[in-house]
Amino acid sequence: MDPPPRRLAAPLLLLLLVAAASPAARAWKKDEFRNCNQTPFCKRARTRAPHSLDAPLSLAAGSLAISPDGSISAELSHPSRPRPLVLRLSALPPHALRLQIDEDYSTATPPHRRFQVPDVLLPDLEARTLHLPEPKTAAGVSTVALSSDLDVVVKHDPFELTVRRAGSGDPVLSFNSHGLFDFEPLQVSKPEEETWEEHFRSHTDKRPRGPQSITFDVSFYGADFVYGLPEHGSTSLALRPTRGPGVEESEPYRLFNLDVFEYLHESPFGLYGSIPFMIGHGARASSGFFWLNAAEMQIDVLAPGWDGATTLETGRIDTLWMAEAGVIDAFFFVGSEPKDVVKQYISVTGTPAMPQQFATAYHQCRWNYRDEADVDGVDAGFDEHDIPYDVLWLDIEHTDGKRYFTWDHSAFPNPEEMQRKIAGKGRKMVTIVDPHIKRDNSFHLHQEATEKGYYVKDADGNDYDGWCWPGSSSYPDMLNPEIREWWADKFSYENYKGSTPTLYIWNDMNEPSVFNGPEVTMPRDVIHYGDVEHRELHNAYGYYFHMATADGLLKRGEGKDRPFVLSRAFFAGSQRYGAVWTGDNSADWDHLKSSIPMVLTLGLTGLPFSGADVGGFFGNPEPDLLVRWYQVGAFYPFFRGHAHHDTKRREPWLFGERRTAIIREAIHVRYSLLPYFYTLFREASVTGIPVMRPLWLEFPDDKETYNNGEAFMVGPSLLAQGIYEEGQKSVSVYLPGKESWYDLRNGSPYKGSMSHKLQVLEDSIPSFQRGGTIVPRKDRFRRSSTQMVNDPYTLVIALNSSNAAEGELYVDDGKSYDYQHGAFIHRRFVFADNKLTSLNIAPDNLGKKKFTSECVIERIIILGLRSGAKKAIIEPGNQEVEIESGPVSLRSGSSPAAPTIRRPNVRIADDWTIRIA
Repeated sequence: MDPPPRRLAAPLLLLLLVAAASPAARAWKKDEFRNCNQTPFCKRARTRAPHSLDAPLSLAAGSLAISPDGSISAELSHPSRPRPLVLRLSALPPHALRLQIDEDYSTATPPHRRFQVPDVLLPDLEARTLHLPEPKTAAGVSTVALSSDLDVVVKHDPFELTVRRAGSGDPVLSFNSHGLFDFEPLQVSKPEEETWEEHFRSHTDKRPRGPQSITFDVSFYGADFVYGLPEHGSTSLALRPTRGPGVEESEPYRLFNLDVFEYLHESPFGLYGSIPFMIGHGARASSGFFWLNAAEMQIDVLAPGWDGATTLETGRIDTLWMAEAGVIDAFFFVGSEPKDVVKQYISVTGTPAMPQQFATAYHQCRWNYRDEADVDGVDAGFDEHDIPYDVLWLDIEHTDGKRYFTWDHSAFPNPEEMQRKIAGKGRKMVTIVDPHIKRDNSFHLHQEATEKGYYVKDADGNDYDGWCWPGSSSYPDMLNPEIREWWADKFSYENYKGSTPTLYIWNDMNEPSVFNGPEVTMPRDVIHYGDVEHRELHNAYGYYFHMATADGLLKRGEGKDRPFVLSRAFFAGSQRYGAVWTGDNSADWDHLKSSIPMVLTLGLTGLPFSGADVGGFFGNPEPDLLVRWYQVGAFYPFFRGHAHHDTKRREPWLFGERRTAIIREAIHVRYSLLPYFYTLFREASVTGIPVMRPLWLEFPDDKETYNNGEAFMVGPSLLAQGIYEEGQKSVSVYLPGKESWYDLRNGSPYKGSMSHKLQVLEDSIPSFQRGGTIVPRKDRFRRSSTQMVNDPYTLVIALNSSNAAEGELYVDDGKSYDYQHGAFIHRRFVFADNKLTSLNIAPDNLGKKKFTSECVIERIIILGLRSGAKKAIIEPGNQEVEIESGPVSLRSGSSPAAPTIRRPNVRIADDWTIRIA
């Protein structure tokens, strides 16, 4: 936003800013944000042709050497450079190569050390680094074995790096194969000279350290498509080419965390978060590239022929990576399948946090529930209409004048009692806490931050003053560990008056959003802890804020209570601290459709706990759109309804009896599948494999799945296809794999490896269970997931062509960290030879703590069973039970039936076998 004239009186100034923040004024405006041509480092890099650099970097003769830690080091230089660069190569098991390049600080004193992003990579990374063998060098090329089947080839002059398969010599990934690697050296600005400056609209960026950008090309071999680089809006799961022959969209994918209102559903424009991680996949290879750098990035996906080549090489995708500042700290991942690549990325940035059980259920939010009576009414409405929910949220209006950690006592005079009433039904509450602190001398938080010098500084060394919801605001310098610790302390019950153990936190606006700043964010020449310019860490600011908030809830619970913190901004590693969502979307069909590739991409890049605002944040969804969004949202990992304060109320029961029943059914589907979702979150917390997955992650050899962004997998067992058009009568659903799929509604079988044209039903979206899987459910509906804890389970067995199936169930106390010490149940169910077996797969001797459950299995539904068996025998005990015909689901209209073992009442914690007689 353009800042209003500073001479205006404060009340008038605030009024204008609030008006500018209204939905009509804050819709996305293209000219408020920079494009590549307005971004000098991007414009410079994009004008270069392959191999056209005047000063290509080369390995200095004789500099390649093995270091004591087992890595390989070398010098990169050119006669025109003021200082050489230092290169380091290291390897991580099983198939990861790390490339680090920075300026040499030993040969000359630079004006400033380049920023290397701390606290993102796991602290044990160096300890896991492998010792590389001595390079084999001949004719200006060095070869280093990374593993038994991979090596890296380093060309000396000009520098080029290729990861290839050792046996065949086939390349998998390459760096600088097109000669576009450029590393601008830091400059010294003399006092008598003008500093380097850049201008955008009314803002001036002083740039005292000069241009310092980094550019290079990376090629993915054997890839049909590339994926990743959240966050941007798109209905395409694969990243579309941004440059080259036949490309209409000329902007690169931008990674620059921004507060973008009503963002475009089709654009490479950067949104709220940034993860510089790309995955290449094809029938022949899966690979990944991650660049740890928090400065603004622009990335081109280059169409074949972009370099002027007339003979186009197939099976290779070229990309161009451009960053404003930072260093090169990059990782090359190679896998036999795409899940291997995801796991390797997670092994570097950390496994996702295991959420509490309640957080995986349905959340109800609005900007804003007005007061305690409104909260009571909404809570009672869910009970009255028999709709379960677990969390009620309060937005910024619950505070005293946008002062976070406070309450508006006229609207919320008894916050603790309000929370206790909600908690009495097994429910929780969430309040919002944003990073902007109101500059009010009577506000204790502002007083303390000012006295301690805890705010980010402007270019002149003063506390930075920007405008956000409270008006004049300052921002804690979250790069500083001391300040993060101070912030974490604010969540104690003593400091956050009116909070209780069932209150959790929502971090919004943490890109950071600054209404009168350049591109609605903080100026790039603002200074952080350690004399770091904001341009160097911008994309990680929200990450550190999220980290500090999660640590605060952890401290509040004395390390026993798993935090729940939702964040809008994110960076690599954010998965360790909680959930994210896709931001301020709109109530239209295109945004519903684009939510699928957006959530899938977040999962692929390490953030499995994500979702989109059901119904759209801005605007009033037509009732049929809202219904379809609930039906899709029931499969999001993070399932929340949310709306802007200027929209009409849209609680699920406000759209007529029929639509209320359909929304209720969609939410019931989610609650019945909570055991399955929780088991998937456990898998994600161990391996990083996402909860909601693109089809190709489960079917990596099936090319029909590679760019399918309309259907998706939930775990390995379920497939769903959204309805994304108003009044749609039929839909074509592609079901991959050789095995049959069974309709979740009625158990009807469908053949795999083909598309099926299906009639669109009003009360559900197409959803299927994969043959060969077993899915645990809970089919008794309560007010909240907490009240379902002791309810019995249903197992749905979908048999494959071999009359077999497998599945898992993970259970713990749903809230503490005792599971880390062995307090959980983890079972594998195997159906083979007409026999269902429950096996314990929890490792022995994990710890001293134990967890047990008296829960039993009350129904076993078997889809695809060919025999007409009427009895089953349970061992141990030789107990005989009847096999009857029962409904596949509890949905209304579910008339087809399947063989069902009723009331076997075997405990989930025990070993047992059920044999069909």
